[in-house]
Order: sequence, then C-alpha cells, then structure tokens
Amino acid sequence: MSYYAHHIFFCLNQREGGRPCCAARGAEAAFDHCKQAVKAAGLSGPGQVRVNRAGCLDRCEEGPACVVYPEGVWYTYVDQHDIDEIVERHLKAGEVVERLLLPDAPPLTTPAP
Repeated sequence: MSYYAHHIFFCLNQREGGRPCCAARGAEAAFDHCKQAVKAAGLSGPGQVRVNRAGCLDRCEEGPACVVYPEGVWYTYVDQHDIDEIVERHLKAGEVVERLLLPDAPPLTTPAP
C-alpha cells in the first residue's frame, strides 16, 4: 500500500528568455491554494493526499500544469475555483475533471527510412 492515496505535483518552473512557464501563470498561488484546500477538506496526511512542488514537468506550453498520481491525470487551471474543483471532484470523490484535462502528448513518430 502506498503511503499516500494521491500525490498532486504542481509545476513551479521559471523559464528564461520569455518562454512559456508555469511560474509566470500563477502556479505558486495555485500550489498554496491547493495545500490549504486539501487541509481544509481534511484530506491531508498519510493515507490521503500530498501536495508537492515540482520543477519543470515539461508541459509549460500547455500550462500551468499539475499532475495527480497514481492515476497520472494531467490538469491545467485558470484560477482558485479550478483548483477547488480538482480537490473536490478528483482528490475527494475520485472523479476526473474532464474540462481541465491537458491534452495527451502527441505520439512519438519514427522517421521514415
């Protein structure tokens, strides 16, 4: 059995040179809000939910981004209401929040010979 039922990782990466990054799109505030929302919902601690910081999750162009494990569900968000919905529906009720899903990465292609 896993120590936590869910981990949610927030990309807090800051990129240089004007490249898109999650840090410039409010990721730190979303991370802080998620930690507070998880705690307020009584979901924090062993056997429940852990909210984690992450470096670059390599989806900054699609972000801001966070990912919930063990399911491997990738989300984006705009504001605190989106974070609250992820906490209530996914972390608490086990339901994927379809409207906030990041699109799957394109399949790898092999160059033609």
